Amino acid sequence: MPIYTRTGDQGETGLFGNRRVPKDHLRIEAYGTIDELNSVVGVVAAETLPSEVGTHLATIQSDLFEIGADLATEGGRASLLRIVPAIADMERWIDASEGELPPLRTFVLPGGCRAAALLHVARTVARRAERHFWTLVFEHDGPAEQKPPAEIGTYLNRLSDLFFSWARLANLRSGVADVPWVRRGE
Repeated sequence: MPIYTRTGDQGETGLFGNRRVPKDHLRIEAYGTIDELNSVVGVVAAETLPSEVGTHLATIQSDLFEIGADLATEGGRASLLRIVPAIADMERWIDASEGELPPLRTFVLPGGCRAAALLHVARTVARRAERHFWTLVFEHDGPAEQKPPAEIGTYLNRLSDLFFSWARLANLRSGVADVPWVRRGE
């Protein structure tokens, strides 16, 4: 069976359930950005990272795959079984990371060691995925049971916070300072 179907050659794609929508539909933008985020997480996972971070990234990738499937399915809610407890897990991981880090005294720029820089890329893609998700929710005009669950937005918000904290942790453990933001001319 070939990987190509030719069904999207005219600018439409199918959601799970067989409804056809334009490829620039808000739902496609939302789950496409989740897919992009999952790919970025895969790049991050290829780096040398603190051991607990690498383990957690594999879990996050599975969560993102399920979230993407739910967003590709009108009324999809299967990911809630995973992501609701995952939000609490991420909060614990953030707390553990932050407990090791010195307090922030300034804004930091994306950068430092390579792993930290890539975690910052993941953070920004997570933020974009969150924005697209909320646009989909706020613009939803179909049946209420097909509205994406708000918990996905909470998950994405917490995930970007986690990536920020892990970026700082990667810098700390590699002996590289965070890059402080300094106003031009100061």
